[in-house]
Amino acid sequence: MQNNITILITGTRKGIGKDLAKYYLDNNHHVIGCSRGHSTLKNKNYKHYELDISNEDLVKGMFIDIRKRYKKLDILRGKTQINLFFEPSTRTQSSFELAGKRLGADVMSMNITNSAIKKGETLIDTAMTLNAMHPDIIVIRHQDSGACNLLSQKVNCAVLNAGDGRREHPTQALLDALTIIDRKKKIQGLRIAICGDILHSRVARSNIYLLNMLGAEVNIVAPSNLMPKDIDKLGVNKFTDMKKGVKDCDIVMMLRLQNERMTSSFLSSNREYYEYYGLTPDKLSFAKEDALIMHPGPMNRGIEIDTKLADDINKSVIKEQVELGVAVRMACLKLFCE
Repeated sequence: MQNNITILITGTRKGIGKDLAKYYLDNNHHVIGCSRGHSTLKNKNYKHYELDISNEDLVKGMFIDIRKRYKKLDILRGKTQINLFFEPSTRTQSSFELAGKRLGADVMSMNITNSAIKKGETLIDTAMTLNAMHPDIIVIRHQDSGACNLLSQKVNCAVLNAGDGRREHPTQALLDALTIIDRKKKIQGLRIAICGDILHSRVARSNIYLLNMLGAEVNIVAPSNLMPKDIDKLGVNKFTDMKKGVKDCDIVMMLRLQNERMTSSFLSSNREYYEYYGLTPDKLSFAKEDALIMHPGPMNRGIEIDTKLADDINKSVIKEQVELGVAVRMACLKLFCE
């Protein structure tokens, strides 16, 4: 067994839980214990939390404190993670990097601008080169739809999709769903509006798939020229009027304008877009009174969303999305690296 590992054990006040805690402490490991009552264990490597694990709020508070005390785990010790980002990214790339390091993995983030890719190397050749280094997982973001699937066929390790072209962004959908559950305690039966550049958004597609699967009613709101022609096949309600689209919604999810994917002029002006499709207090008033605001980032303030709404601590969960993104990606890395 590895030295100095940290273990969480429930029910450490007595019985098997207490015996397990004593065993690991006797072998010089760190133990985090919890039970409804006080613990009699006395050891410098033991931390006890007195709580009822059926109380979700208390458990959440315990894990927040654990995260502050023990930022790095040993779950992926000895594993190698390569981050391969062909598109600019702040949140997703840093989130995956932090997730891997917190799990104890050796993380390498390739600088595409200084790599052989800039000299004309193809994605397949890059895959073969990386495969020869025997990584355990590759996290890839690419501007072309299907690049992740292609890479997965050329390497002998797990490949995690961090966004491919217009197609999908699965971990963003997972963290969005977790954010909704964290605040609303459910997804089934909720009415969720996804608003903005649907045509070019991989975030929209992944969220539509997942939210429909979890039983939500999904409204899609966009100008007609930013609405995919086959969107009806995905089981959503389609709107070009934002006030009608967000009416009685529990969640209003705004999207970024994907200017880098637009091959022609889709907007007459940013001002006009904000007037009709930017989230303002007036448009939000048509949603439910306790409706939450989401945005995958980065935000274009004053174009996609009003600044005051984006920073409203009672309605906006944008910061929570970033925070839970690390947790979701830690879970994905653990799942695919084992």
